[in-house]
Amino acid sequence: MKLSKSFVPTLKEVPNDAVIPSHILMLRTGMVRMLSAGIYSFLPLGYKVVKKITQIIREEMDAIGGQEFHLPALNPKEIWEETNRVEAFGDILFHIKNREYVLAPTHEEIMTYHARGVVKSYKDMPQIWYQIQTKFRNEPRPKSGVIRGRQFLMKDAYSFDISKEGLDHSYSLHDKAYRNIFDRCGIKYFVVGASSGAMGGSGSEEFMVKSEAGEDTVAYCEHCGYAANVEVAKSIVEAAPRLKESKQIEEISTPNVKSIDELCAFLKINETECAKSRIYIADGNPVLVLMSGNDEVNETKLTAILGGYVRPGHPDELKKITGADAGSIGPVGFKHKIIADLRLKDANNLYSGANKNDYHIGGIDMKRDVPECEYYDLRVVEAGETCTRCNSKLDVFKAIELGHIFKLGTKYSEALGATFVDEKGEEHPIIMGSYGIGVERVMACYVEQNYDEKGIVWDKTLAPFQIQILSLNMKSEKIAAESEKLYNELTAKGYEVIWDDRNDVSAGFKFNDADLLGMPLQIVVGEKNLKDGKVEIKVRKTNEKSVVALDSLHDKIKELL
Repeated sequence: MKLSKSFVPTLKEVPNDAVIPSHILMLRTGMVRMLSAGIYSFLPLGYKVVKKITQIIREEMDAIGGQEFHLPALNPKEIWEETNRVEAFGDILFHIKNREYVLAPTHEEIMTYHARGVVKSYKDMPQIWYQIQTKFRNEPRPKSGVIRGRQFLMKDAYSFDISKEGLDHSYSLHDKAYRNIFDRCGIKYFVVGASSGAMGGSGSEEFMVKSEAGEDTVAYCEHCGYAANVEVAKSIVEAAPRLKESKQIEEISTPNVKSIDELCAFLKINETECAKSRIYIADGNPVLVLMSGNDEVNETKLTAILGGYVRPGHPDELKKITGADAGSIGPVGFKHKIIADLRLKDANNLYSGANKNDYHIGGIDMKRDVPECEYYDLRVVEAGETCTRCNSKLDVFKAIELGHIFKLGTKYSEALGATFVDEKGEEHPIIMGSYGIGVERVMACYVEQNYDEKGIVWDKTLAPFQIQILSLNMKSEKIAAESEKLYNELTAKGYEVIWDDRNDVSAGFKFNDADLLGMPLQIVVGEKNLKDGKVEIKVRKTNEKSVVALDSLHDKIKELL
């Protein structure tokens, strides 16, 4: 490709709306342009990378027996209502045409819809179906370029099996395929246990990349390798103590005291003596959730325990339910379901709200005063807490989710009536798995891990081009002729070559652009070396330069690539 005839609009300046390296560099190299918040156009250079990633994905999916589909992004809403996911996805689901249709963020319903009509016998399975398709999520706060957008390209796959053992096998096939895909793409990743969220199902793992740009938070133990999304992560923490003597409960006036820190300062107590109260609504019913001190409620764990649709209580609901506003709510006298974190099990002499504004209650004994309370692991893990596997300290950091694999089980087949008949003639729901990869995220994560102060550093696998030729003076007939000859020869040998043949920019500008674009090899054609029948070759990753005779250039390129 000749740069003079190509659309590669590089930028010198960092765009104001870009704050992470991949977003900055994908804009500066002319690979993408923003059309609207969370909506990006892929320009020719960027789309070449996307096509390389999708080709790797196709090869690895085909290798495990996957069959490629292309499904419509526009789905009838009624199919989604059969699985109750219109409500589960909430506002992030795009609705159109009087809300009769939705733009799909994923395709479990549609794949199951097609399976139920034709996959009717145990002889028809196992099946692995996949597609690479545009998806839509009405993200309220799109950010980080293509990492968190409203429109994105995704590979989603679905397995159909007759048994849990069959699902385990399909799951392991996808696990291996994903590792192959990310290895081939040159991504440094790790795998964590995760929540299935709105997808449902049981087993679930995420393939993650450590990055401050990530929207996920991961707990990780460097000593034993334990890793889990904080949505499901566990740790060992000290429980609130049970003292020998339980005090009698007493109501205490606490004017304008709303937070745990304010209560501790007012009463001169430690936060572990406090039971923080939160109201949630689970399928329309109020639930009081108690946490120790400043521990945060892990809403993913809470939803898994309560089931159905769970949300925080709205401020205008709290007084109607409890008689008090937030900050004055507590378990004593609460007339609905109460659950508490395990740290509070059997604890006594606790302080919590009195269900009356500006009052708290002291001396709460969980066994005596809240006997119907149920206890679960409800807290968000924090850095420095103890690993449940090896007793080392956990690190907690941000990460980007590259891929996610789920054991769906029968959630969708039961809801949509996708059944099969076994060898005994008995009918059963199909057992399913779901497996997704964010294609554009692979590209962004590669850039996040492979750049320097000059620009992107591509390897040969994902690079838009393997070689960039820089002709330092296109006004020289000799340089122009030799550059074109070299371009044609390398292209004929099967190399992907971009030739900077522009005659209206300086040599320095070409060098800067070449480093910004970051192709693995740069071949510099200049007058000084060309007089001796030589050119300069530079390895972008190491900045190593060497002068090579033209008649041995092909051998040098083969060695370096």
